[in-house]
Amino acid sequence: MNYVVKTLVSIVVAGTLGACSIFSSDETEQPAELVDFDEEFSLQRDWSVNVGDGQGRRYNRLQPVIVGDTVFAASEDGDVYAIDKVSGDVLWRERTGETITGGVGAGGDMVLLGTRDARVFALEQSSGELMWETSVSSEVLAAPASDGRVVAVQTIDGRLIALEPADGRQRWVYETTVPALSLRGNSKPVISGNVVIAGFSSGIAAGVDANNGFLMWEERIAVPQGRYDIERIIDIDGDPVIVGNVVYMGSYQGNLMGLDVQTGRIVWGLPGSTYHGLALGLGNIYWVDGFSHVYAVQNNTERTVWENDSLRLRRITAPTTFNNFVAVADVEGYLHILSQIDGSFVARTRVDRDGVRAPIVAEGSSIYVFGNSGRLSKYSLP
Repeated sequence: MNYVVKTLVSIVVAGTLGACSIFSSDETEQPAELVDFDEEFSLQRDWSVNVGDGQGRRYNRLQPVIVGDTVFAASEDGDVYAIDKVSGDVLWRERTGETITGGVGAGGDMVLLGTRDARVFALEQSSGELMWETSVSSEVLAAPASDGRVVAVQTIDGRLIALEPADGRQRWVYETTVPALSLRGNSKPVISGNVVIAGFSSGIAAGVDANNGFLMWEERIAVPQGRYDIERIIDIDGDPVIVGNVVYMGSYQGNLMGLDVQTGRIVWGLPGSTYHGLALGLGNIYWVDGFSHVYAVQNNTERTVWENDSLRLRRITAPTTFNNFVAVADVEGYLHILSQIDGSFVARTRVDRDGVRAPIVAEGSSIYVFGNSGRLSKYSLP
């Protein structure tokens, strides 16, 4: 199957996944109704800013990023905002005119964006002025990453590309095989020391030398199973999470794993299917499966501490941990706060009637939620 056809099929599959039907053995099953509970507290909304058209009409998951005292956010229709994280004041706004599908990344005084038309842009964090732009091999569906020494970009055609932070020139390319069918999405590369780590639609994770593109390690997170292409989808679409010297990631219809950053050696793992990133806290690993069940697994074991299935088929976001809580948001725009201890609900509020797809960003006792309509809101504990 050629790349163009594969991309079109991926979009169809993403739409199917977005509609939940592929996640349920019974296609008539409806998303779970929300059940009332006694809230322990009410979240305080500190501010809200409208950022362009938000996620737009495609299945984007444009996540804001915090650098110092500033939140950077971008919309599909090309608006990029710098917002004071305390007051919510807009520091600058840049209209790029591009269709943004990968963002927002930050590092080395840059705000980094990827586009549908296979372009990568770097803006100055202080002013929003364009530093450079460059072409890559195909559409960018995940935020570029940078530590100031290298810019790492993953493209939908299975390439991990390193760019020079000064001018965007290509430093090296690492290529993987693209399967016949995959979800519409990519995981964001992460950088730890001299290693750039990425997960691919082939179910393979790789660690590449940031300086020269030399493959340091490669590990299979999932093995394709089944007769049909749709049964063999094993994408790693959730962003890897690095804690200490371990990188955690999961695959769709595969496994959850923790790998040594430098060697790729498996230090933890268990079967599990997710297209989200994982989260850690209070000695647990939190993950969400394709049915929108939330799990807590004791770190370094396979023991499930708790499971919350009350949000079944509500297409919730990746889990985000803050204080002693886990935050997720759903297709109807409800923000749910769960206890990390037992998975019970402790608070809920509606943040965007168009729903939420982008992972929630947490810092201290505050969380930042970017709704599909473009509403970016900061919530704090009382």
